[in-house]
Amino acid sequence: MGRGTLRIYLGAAPGVGKTYAMLSEAHRRVERGTDCVVAFVEHHARPRTEALLHGLEQVRRSEIGYRSTVLTEMDVDAVLARAPAVALVDELAHSNVPGSRNAKRWQDVEELLKAGIDVISTVNIQHLESLGDVVESITGVRQSETVPDEVVRRADQIELVDMSPQALRRRMAHGNIYQPDKMDAALSNYFRPGNLTALRELALLWVADRVDEYLQQYRGEHNIRTPWQARERIVVGLTGGPEGRTLIRRASRMAAKGSGSEILAVYIARSDGLTSASPKELAVQRTLVEDLGGTFHHVIGDDIPAALLEFARGVNSTQIVLGSSRRKSWQYIYGPGVGATVARESGPDLDVHIVTHEEVAKGRGLPMARGARLGRARIIWGWLVGVLGPVLLAVVLRSMEDAPGLANDVLLFLFLTVAAALLGGLRPALASAAVGSVLLNYWFTPPTHTLTVQDPENLVAIVIFFAVAVAVSSVVDLAARRTHQAARLRAESEILSFLAGSVLRGETALDALLERVRETFAMESVALLERSSDVDPWTCAGSVGPAPVARPDDADVDMPVGDNMALALSGRVLPAEDRRVLGAFAAQAAVVLDRQRLVGEAEEARRLAEGNRIRTALLAAVSHDLRTPLAAIKAAVSSLRSDDVAWSDADEAELLEGIEDGADRLDHLVGNLLDMSRLQTGTVTPLIREIDLDEVVPMALGGIPDGSVDLDIPETLPMVAVDPGLLERVVANIVENAVKYNSGPEPVAVAASALGGRVELRVVDRGRGVPDEAKERIFEPFQRYGDAPRGAGVGLGLAVSRGFADAMGGTLDAEDTPGGGLTMVLTLAAAPGGVRARAELPAQATS
Repeated sequence: MGRGTLRIYLGAAPGVGKTYAMLSEAHRRVERGTDCVVAFVEHHARPRTEALLHGLEQVRRSEIGYRSTVLTEMDVDAVLARAPAVALVDELAHSNVPGSRNAKRWQDVEELLKAGIDVISTVNIQHLESLGDVVESITGVRQSETVPDEVVRRADQIELVDMSPQALRRRMAHGNIYQPDKMDAALSNYFRPGNLTALRELALLWVADRVDEYLQQYRGEHNIRTPWQARERIVVGLTGGPEGRTLIRRASRMAAKGSGSEILAVYIARSDGLTSASPKELAVQRTLVEDLGGTFHHVIGDDIPAALLEFARGVNSTQIVLGSSRRKSWQYIYGPGVGATVARESGPDLDVHIVTHEEVAKGRGLPMARGARLGRARIIWGWLVGVLGPVLLAVVLRSMEDAPGLANDVLLFLFLTVAAALLGGLRPALASAAVGSVLLNYWFTPPTHTLTVQDPENLVAIVIFFAVAVAVSSVVDLAARRTHQAARLRAESEILSFLAGSVLRGETALDALLERVRETFAMESVALLERSSDVDPWTCAGSVGPAPVARPDDADVDMPVGDNMALALSGRVLPAEDRRVLGAFAAQAAVVLDRQRLVGEAEEARRLAEGNRIRTALLAAVSHDLRTPLAAIKAAVSSLRSDDVAWSDADEAELLEGIEDGADRLDHLVGNLLDMSRLQTGTVTPLIREIDLDEVVPMALGGIPDGSVDLDIPETLPMVAVDPGLLERVVANIVENAVKYNSGPEPVAVAASALGGRVELRVVDRGRGVPDEAKERIFEPFQRYGDAPRGAGVGLGLAVSRGFADAMGGTLDAEDTPGGGLTMVLTLAAAPGGVRARAELPAQATS
């Protein structure tokens, strides 16, 4: 039996009509004779949705007891036993009641799909796992019920149920979504126009990306290479020159004109050595592209126009942005340039934009990659001019009635030799000189049609022609080589200068440096290997690229760094002249690795220094704050044991009370010291369980004087997932601290409230408050703000409280109290499935 298909109705918010659309589809299928049942649908008392359930077979639900109540969930076994062709399962992201077969409803759906049952389900965009933080930043509500993105992406069909924010708010106002008592709260909080607009855009973009995946898959399966202009994708061709920033910004403005447009910046490097771009400038342009929301791509290709067009068609691009050529006018003799070639060969489906900039016609000031080697096209042209050129020239001169004379013939052949040297280098020029000498001797030197020379002057002319041709060719080729070598040295010096600057600034991370090595030398992968000694195996300290090698012996190029470290590159063999720059990169990689380790050691040293500071403060605390109650206890005990004084019952009771108070203070101080020690060593392991806040907070106030605290814990609060013991210590510490500093006539207020998937406990005092610059400092160990009296504690209460809150996955922060004072805000995570009411997002919003 094959796997069933999954169809999902995706909505931007509750109430857009997902369940209604699903039930309508079910009625259509039933009318066509499809065996379709309702496995689980929640109509939330919406009349029109409830009416659509009539006429559809509904599978009984399973009843599960939970906390003195009975809840219903989808009965997976009943659905499997019924074995329908199609099952309707509402609320894909729903969390099942504890004790159910699976924790999540999407896991129930997976079982139905594996059994060959087709499933139709619904989900809202805010329930996708990857969008949780984005939705929380927009709405202020953290979704506790989520579904992994991959589950939704694997769906065979995804249909967006869309509705404008204004229409959705009208539906809300008409009572078609929530009950009247919840309508106002929803409209003023979660269902604000801005929230709905942002959620709608998220849903549209997410579905557009999914459609794009389908399109790319279809194009790949059918080998379609021509662009389909379904979505604007703008490819920016970069050379690494200064004009790249202008091109990127221009492409960004073009993309901003159409919603959903993408920018893809691509740099194409030749595969024969150092790239022709400035590494520093490319790094700046990469950062600029990413800041503007685009992506940067590095492609290897010897034919720049062909590689650029291949990349653009591969990503289904619709537009290409290139800069006007930086060539000078005379440099066009080498060809039309990349821009003109791309525009000519792009075809009707790709629009090519040539953007002007300040560097137009100023010459290609970029360092050359492998300047000592000419391109294949130039070498071919050099041989054609050097070999075929003299033959064609001889034919032309022989066909002329009035010959220009031997001297002019020699000059014409010499011109072809120089042209061959300029195009193809020394060898085509030497071939041209040899062929020209033979042709001059055979066709133009009497006696013609023979290789003998009768007149000594003609012999001297031919010899001089050959010598001059060879000399000129050598000089031209030497000048070209010197120019290329200078350009290469310029490239190397710029790279070395950039490396030196990064060393001084300490900017380069190891992965970024290895990536720069890979791009500079056009390699597939780069790895930095090290070992402890000559007999130990190699370990990888860092790598980039696919399948990095594990040993230097397996690499195409390896560069030793000291005795037990090596930089290993895979992809091709580098020429010897590239190893000098590679050696600089290898040395820099070793420096970066050492710096990272030194940073780690410095952090460890800082931690040890912090430990020493805490120990010093602990000694100071022991020497004073702990000795004070000890001295009081000892004095009281000594007085009671004294035989010289007859103590009355009242005096003895007072002394015993002092002993008890001192012992309590000692117990509290030692407890905080031990807790701080556990936090510093990382041995605090909370035992998280679900509990009501009103079960813990009253217990934490046991040692607080009566009448000093005003408690407000609503019974409708959701349960929290905490360690009850740690939570009690946290609340006791912050309330005790608030009571200590509260100077107003009003008692300290302790109030709790729910916000989405969080519960906040606020402890409000009316003291003199804490300045903003000191709000974080009061949470440091052994800190007591202001004029706190000696003996009032060692300054660990708030530090321990924040540490325990962090250990339980919560937060503890300080805020100003309106009108004066300090408010401690303890934020805790609500227990999954334990939310009893929500002020901002009603319970029905999970549909």
